[in-house]
Amino acid sequence: MNLTIDNQLITLDVLRSAWQQQLTVSLGESAKRRIAESNELIVEVVAGGEQVYGVNTGFGQLASVRISDDELAHLQANLVRSHAVGVGEDLDDDIVRLIMLMKVIALAEGYSGVRLELVETLCDMINHNIFPRIPSRGSVGASGDLAPLAHMSGALIGEGEVRVNGSLLPASVALENAGIRPVKLAPKEGLALLNGTQVSTALALAAAFRTENLLAAVMMAGAMSSDAIKGSDTPFDKRIQNVRGHGGQIAVAAVLRGLMHGSDIRASHQECDRVQDPYSIRCQPQVVGACLDVLRHVCSVLETEANAVTDNPLVFTDSKSVLSGGNFHAEPVALAADYLALAIAEIGALSERRIALLIDSHMSGLPAFLVADGGVNSGFMMAQVTAAALASENKSHAHPASVDSLPTSANQEDHVSMATFAARRLHTMLDNVADIIAIELLAAAQGIEFHRPKKSSPVIEAVISDLRKISPAYEEDRSLSSDIRRVAASVDHGAYCEHAASVLPSLAT
Repeated sequence: MNLTIDNQLITLDVLRSAWQQQLTVSLGESAKRRIAESNELIVEVVAGGEQVYGVNTGFGQLASVRISDDELAHLQANLVRSHAVGVGEDLDDDIVRLIMLMKVIALAEGYSGVRLELVETLCDMINHNIFPRIPSRGSVGASGDLAPLAHMSGALIGEGEVRVNGSLLPASVALENAGIRPVKLAPKEGLALLNGTQVSTALALAAAFRTENLLAAVMMAGAMSSDAIKGSDTPFDKRIQNVRGHGGQIAVAAVLRGLMHGSDIRASHQECDRVQDPYSIRCQPQVVGACLDVLRHVCSVLETEANAVTDNPLVFTDSKSVLSGGNFHAEPVALAADYLALAIAEIGALSERRIALLIDSHMSGLPAFLVADGGVNSGFMMAQVTAAALASENKSHAHPASVDSLPTSANQEDHVSMATFAARRLHTMLDNVADIIAIELLAAAQGIEFHRPKKSSPVIEAVISDLRKISPAYEEDRSLSSDIRRVAASVDHGAYCEHAASVLPSLAT
């Protein structure tokens, strides 16, 4: 993907593409002009001797310490070095690529006072697939994602390590190999790089995109489970949804109707005496639809944040002002991530309940535990236990991170957002839900096949055919672990998005 940053809105679909694939980034003329004008004002401030936080002062509680002009470059390099204290496993390169892109977007707005050379170097690193090694832990999401962004910034000045095509190299070596000169930081540049919410926002965006993939899959799994138990599609009637009015509910019901359209199994029991299905079947539009509404809200917040200027202080060339504020505080991201955590937990919880329904012969009308020769074979008994364990684990992960604030920097930073952890923990939850949905897909396919020669809808039959290439029909006991893992990978990679793309925020056209 080729992307020119020129002060335009970078939309969700572009951000999703940047997360999924390599890209080439360049700056447009408007962005170059605004960057240059902003930097000129910082040069004037330094020349005039005015004391400005982060330009010629210390940081945090040391903001009152005036730094001499001959130490200003040293000040910025020391800021990067002292703040590079992250720990834990490294962030994946796709997350780092998003972080770097959003830092370019923010700096290109022309409110940060950095030189054009710095922003273009960041672009060059993206274009050469040079991704700084960034530990995932160590940010409280206030005053920006300081520690992880310091690791990113260290690579810009030729320090630390980077990954190039999956291989670790010293940053200085990787830059030299690519013909990129390390940046010698000028006044304010270290602070502009370290202040910002790009790490927490990238983690949250990636989680939102993964949630889209899982929502598409859980709608498919739900439609399949409905047909497997000979459930009714009447609760998905658009008239029922319209009188309540929630957009997500209306959209999910429409997807479910489309997935089940043309099912011979559904047609075979139109006149049956069952009055109502269990809630996990009947209330899918209401539950999954509410989760879709949450996702849409979260995506709106994150799109705004991805385009935001979140460093400090900010440079306003029209009034020749350098103003200190708090745009680095990541509370909007923290609250959005906590909100999304609830939806992710509910997606998994509903799917697990349908697995339990499928294996219960009294409720589903299917052979107990979805195996023909029960007793000798245990079938899907333990697969449901795994799903229950994962759904229960997610209840703990869904506890809000944003309500827990520990002061830092000698109480100068006395309220923090915890946005980075709030966003990072979403990925553990999503891993769990992908496995739950994989189990439901396998169980529902097994259930539908007990109705042969009757068939489900053409769309669902095609999905079952694809599943059988990964996991053969369950005729006698065997380990399902590897089957679950393979199906979960297809869920997580968006294998079912084509059937629901029109309702998903970053895929809708």
